[in-house]
Amino acid sequence: MYPSRMQYFLYIGNNRTTAAHLNKLTEGMFMSVSTIQQAAKLIDAIRERYDTVAFFEQSPDAETDCRNIALLHTAYPRIYLVLITPMLQKEVRKQYLQAGISNTLPPTAEADELARISQFLRIRKKHKLDEFSKTHQSTLQTFHLPLWKRLFDICFATGAIICLSPILIVTAIAIRLESKGQIIYKSQRVGSNYQIFNFLKFRSMYSNADKRLKELNALNQYQKEEEAIDSGQSHELALETLEEELGNEETTLLISDDCIIREDEFQKKKMQQQENAFVKIVNDPRVTHVGRFIRKYSIDELPQLFNILMGDMSIVGNRPLPLYEAELLTNDAYIERFMAPAGLTGLWQVEKRGGAGKMSAEERKLLDIRYAHEFSFWMDMKIILKTVTAFIQKENV
Repeated sequence: MYPSRMQYFLYIGNNRTTAAHLNKLTEGMFMSVSTIQQAAKLIDAIRERYDTVAFFEQSPDAETDCRNIALLHTAYPRIYLVLITPMLQKEVRKQYLQAGISNTLPPTAEADELARISQFLRIRKKHKLDEFSKTHQSTLQTFHLPLWKRLFDICFATGAIICLSPILIVTAIAIRLESKGQIIYKSQRVGSNYQIFNFLKFRSMYSNADKRLKELNALNQYQKEEEAIDSGQSHELALETLEEELGNEETTLLISDDCIIREDEFQKKKMQQQENAFVKIVNDPRVTHVGRFIRKYSIDELPQLFNILMGDMSIVGNRPLPLYEAELLTNDAYIERFMAPAGLTGLWQVEKRGGAGKMSAEERKLLDIRYAHEFSFWMDMKIILKTVTAFIQKENV
C-alpha cells in the first residue's frame, strides 16, 4: 500500500461561510478563490493533482457553471470536482455530470463526508500508480541489473551504513527529540522499468507540516500572486480569458494528460526552466532546525542506502523521479532513461556545464539516456569519485 501524501482542497466560489466551514473539516492545504481564472493559477502550481479536490460552489446560472466546470475538467482531468449545492435539481443533474462533476456536497457537509472523499482520493491514487507502473512496464523490454552491479551495491551500501552508523543514529535521535513523528519520510518514486517504490529520507519537517500550511498563507508566494489579481474581476471575464486560452484557433495548443497550454507559452517556460513547486516559502517554518542542517549536508539522503540494499536503487544510476515528472517522460524520446538503474548519484550530477554549474532539463534527460546506454563498472567508479570530490568541495550536486 502506497502511503498517503498531502491533499489539496480548492474552494471556488464567493460564500465565505461555506469556505470557512470546509476549511475546518479538511486536512492538508486549503485554498479559496472566487473565479476559475484564479483557480487555474493555483492548479497550475500543484504537481500532485491526483491528490487535489476542487469544491465548486453552485450558482443560479447552471449553464455558466457547467461551462466553467467543463473548462476546468478539460484542462485538469485528474482533479476531483465536487459541486457544493444544497440540493441538485433533477433537470440539471445530467448537465453537471457531463461537465465533469464527480460528487456533490451540501454547504454544511459533515466531517465524515469529507473523510470519505479523502479516503477515495487515496484509493484512487493507489490504483492510478499501479496502473501507470503496469502499463509502462509492459511497453519496456525489462531491464535486469547486472550481477556485478548488484554485488557492488550490496557491498558498498553495507560498508557505508556501518561506517556512517554513528551519524545515522545521532540524526535519528535528534529528529525524535526535536519533534514527534516518524523518523523516516517515505515518498513514491519511479525507478527503472517504471517500478514505483517507497523512497526513503530522514524527516526534515514537523510531523504536522501539512496542517501548518494553513497557517502559512501569508508567506506563500502563490498566495501573494493571487492577492495581486483584481478582486473585482467577474466570473464572465475569467471565463472569457480561459476560453481564449483554450479556444484560440490561431494558436497551436499542446494537450497533455493534465493541462492545455499554448505552444508559445510552453516554449517560453521550457527556455526559462521555471520551477513549478506549489509552496515556495522563504525560511519555511515547517522545516525543523535539525532538518535544515541535514538538508544542507545531504544527510537526509542517507536512508536511501537501505533502498539500495532492498534492490530499489543502485549506488550509481538515474535519479528516481516523482510520478508527475515520470508521466512526462513516457514517449519514445525519453523512455530509455528508465532502462537503467535508479541511483543515489548519477551522471548529470557530476557533469555540470555552463555558468555556475547550471544545466537544462533537456541536458539532464540526455545524460540519463547516455548513462543507460554506456554504464559500466569504470564509469560508475568515475562518477562515485566525482561525487565524493564535489561533496568535499561543498558543491550542490
